[in-house]
Amino acid sequence: MHRLFLLDGMALVYRAHFAFFRNPIITSKGLNTSAIFGFANTLLDIIENHQATHLAVAFDTSAPTERHKIFPEYKAQRDAMPEELAAAIPYVKRLCRAMGIPVIELDGYEADDTIGTLARRADEDGSYETYMVTPDKDFAQLVSDKTAMWKPGRKGAEFEILRYQDILDKWEIQRPEQVIDILGLWGDASDNIPGVPGIGEKTAKKLIARFDSTETLLESTDQLKGKQKENLINFADQARLSKKLATIIVDAPVDAKLEDMVLDEHHSDDLPALIEELEFKTLGQRLLNRTREGAHIEEAPASQPAQLKNITNSDHSYHFITEEKHVASIVKDLQKADRFCFDLETSSLDPRSCQILGIALSINHGKAVFVEHSIAQPIYQLLTESPATKVGHNLKFDLSVLAMNGFTAAGPFFDTMIVHSLVMAEQKHSMDALAENLLSYQTVKLQDVWEKFLEAQNAAGDEDDLFATAAKKRGKKAIDMLAIPLDQLADYACEDADITMQLAILLTPMLQQSGQQELYDKIEAPLLPVLVAMENEGIRVDTETLEVTGVKLQQRIDQLSANIFEQAGKEFNLNSPKQLGEILFGEMQLVEKPKKTKTGQFVTNEQVLSSLAPKHPICADILNYREAAKLKSTYVDALPNHISETTQRVHTHYHQVMTATGRLASNDPNLQNIPVRSEAGKEIRRAFVPRDENHTLFAADYSQIELRVMAAVAGDESMIEAFKNGLDIHAATAAKVFHVELDDVTRDMRSTAKMVNFGIIYGISAFGLSQRLGIPRAEAKEIIDTYLAQYPAIAAFMEKSVEDARNQGFAETLAGRRRNLRDINSRNGNIRSNAERAAINTPIQGAAADMIKAAMIKVQQILTDGNYRSKLLLQVHDELIIDMHVDELAELKPKIVAAMESAMLLPHEVPAKVETGQGDNWLVAH
Repeated sequence: MHRLFLLDGMALVYRAHFAFFRNPIITSKGLNTSAIFGFANTLLDIIENHQATHLAVAFDTSAPTERHKIFPEYKAQRDAMPEELAAAIPYVKRLCRAMGIPVIELDGYEADDTIGTLARRADEDGSYETYMVTPDKDFAQLVSDKTAMWKPGRKGAEFEILRYQDILDKWEIQRPEQVIDILGLWGDASDNIPGVPGIGEKTAKKLIARFDSTETLLESTDQLKGKQKENLINFADQARLSKKLATIIVDAPVDAKLEDMVLDEHHSDDLPALIEELEFKTLGQRLLNRTREGAHIEEAPASQPAQLKNITNSDHSYHFITEEKHVASIVKDLQKADRFCFDLETSSLDPRSCQILGIALSINHGKAVFVEHSIAQPIYQLLTESPATKVGHNLKFDLSVLAMNGFTAAGPFFDTMIVHSLVMAEQKHSMDALAENLLSYQTVKLQDVWEKFLEAQNAAGDEDDLFATAAKKRGKKAIDMLAIPLDQLADYACEDADITMQLAILLTPMLQQSGQQELYDKIEAPLLPVLVAMENEGIRVDTETLEVTGVKLQQRIDQLSANIFEQAGKEFNLNSPKQLGEILFGEMQLVEKPKKTKTGQFVTNEQVLSSLAPKHPICADILNYREAAKLKSTYVDALPNHISETTQRVHTHYHQVMTATGRLASNDPNLQNIPVRSEAGKEIRRAFVPRDENHTLFAADYSQIELRVMAAVAGDESMIEAFKNGLDIHAATAAKVFHVELDDVTRDMRSTAKMVNFGIIYGISAFGLSQRLGIPRAEAKEIIDTYLAQYPAIAAFMEKSVEDARNQGFAETLAGRRRNLRDINSRNGNIRSNAERAAINTPIQGAAADMIKAAMIKVQQILTDGNYRSKLLLQVHDELIIDMHVDELAELKPKIVAAMESAMLLPHEVPAKVETGQGDNWLVAH
């Protein structure tokens, strides 16, 4: 008996695309291959593991179908297909054809109809067992003794096969054809099949169970009552139409022959090139070698669905080391290696309070050891001395833990998380995601280790183990690493090191090919120990100052609330966007046609309120209320909770992989978002103080660095000269734009020029400038046009940046950092405009980010080499904060300024200028 698989191509591609929606797979050239990857995995699963002898893939065409002819509104309400998905479909078809798999398309008919026709032919032939591979419930009507539905599982779950009896049970019917009747009465919102008003799935099933068919039901309405009877009489024609629309055609003029769908091991010469273009590594090998893996298809034994590789089905050699005698040989192996991976297992994720449980190490694919902490001293010593490259994932955490325990690790470092963020910035960078996407491997989850441990404890019923008893009381969610025996943790730890090493091997050439090797070697990797030192140092916060600020903020919040309620004429929940929208636009009617969300709720975001604030004081008060409330909850109330019990300081966490331009991000707490201009923000900065009376906070800030970078990369002579001569760049710009002498520039002119200068970096539009300045759009457009005419090199740079991004698919900084811009050629104007703005600002913002990172490395080197008591504490945008010992200020200040100004030399000798300040708190220093 042949096994025929008919794949609903469009449905499977849609499903694959959205399965990776939050974690898309993007090639180095910016192509989203999520849908292709997911579809190919489903295809290989069927070929390798389910004894398919014949296979074809059906797709819809763009031509109107028979259903459109009888009901023009058929599927009319569907959203347009996402562009990335539309771009993937031709690749899926190419892949199928390159593998020798027929792609069936028929104008005037849907994929459902071609599959239905082929399934019916296979039934009539009698020598086929047919599987319709689709998530679409409509196919249930086609199931027979020899034809089944093959529904892919959700979120990695196994597929579901629905045979004849399964359909009868699931739909509560006597024969599969009755599915059509149920669908016709029920309707289908996704296809815009109207059905009968008031009849849902359950009612439709009951009616067909009682009357057998739609026709019989409509002839028997005298047996019904009330609204149901009324609707079936009034919408009888609609019920008949809906049934016809829901009926899959089984006699479409499909030319394809079943015997031409036989699978064999041959593929066209196009397949290797296509795989290379799609950058499928492991999956590509499976595609090329599919028949060797699946054996000869006719004779393949039954097996489980294709799964990701994992610890149970992959060869590996993992060992838990508990005796000192084995450590020496491990050290010898590490000494011979030019690179090795290490990964600490700790009692928690707080590097300043956790305990080290052990260290996992890997040199070669599939091999790893986990060494108990108590005997690992020689290994920690080796980390300090060995010149080998130290591989890890999120190495900053491990380096921080080592530092807090009196150990160090010498570079060079290869951090797979950071490297992946450089070569595939749009994707998730967790080890689990990398393992799945790059290695087709599913890692062991710590939660699984924990639950397995709890199950063992429950089965043993051992109440004498205090750790185990406490663990059981905490339950499954709260993982207690100290409770888990190390031998049960060993495989998990070893796998982490092994997989990270495998990722490093894979990512090394990818980093080189991306052109970012030097960026990583000179900036990102050397920055790791700098961030470790900064985070572990932390900064002191004066809680008394915070308390005073909190009282002031609460008074402001109360006053603003009272003002808002008075203007609204009633009290309401200010933190409820729904209630706020109803007040502003429902009751007060501030605008004639307010914006609404898809759910019909009024939009009350910052953009909307800011546009209304000049004319409506209540909107300005709401914005001020939101800022005050956010500052109080985010900083005044929260900062004391972030003060470490161990150090009595606040330790923020810096991230190198969270921004598209390369800027560092800060969280827990986020110290980069404290407003610098608002009075409340200034008061919060006042609470950050030096460690003692012998220190002062020293701030060194790049002045107008992004404008300097723009002048340099654009090569604009007049702007370059202004910077070289130390002119006020905004005043100089105003003089050019408004055609006045420099001495005649007014404050308003300078303010407008400043807005344009910084707005140009972010691709500001005439509308955007008009909104910010409160002027007509035509006037804003004239200002921008004049600006670009006065600075032609800037205009040329902007145009070239967009054009280069269109051709290359990415934007690039001076240091070689790349940002993929896969939407730069989008047909959607809004999406394309966003990508064009990114093409312009990435070389500028990204270069500024690279420069401050390079400066941090140089400043830290100065402090370390000179054994100074002063410590680098914070990096906030273009500013460095140093806990400066007062005795070292005179000596260090010029050194730090020189280091920052020479950190990364700009083209055309554009000078980088650093401004400094110092004082007994951050506000004064800044």
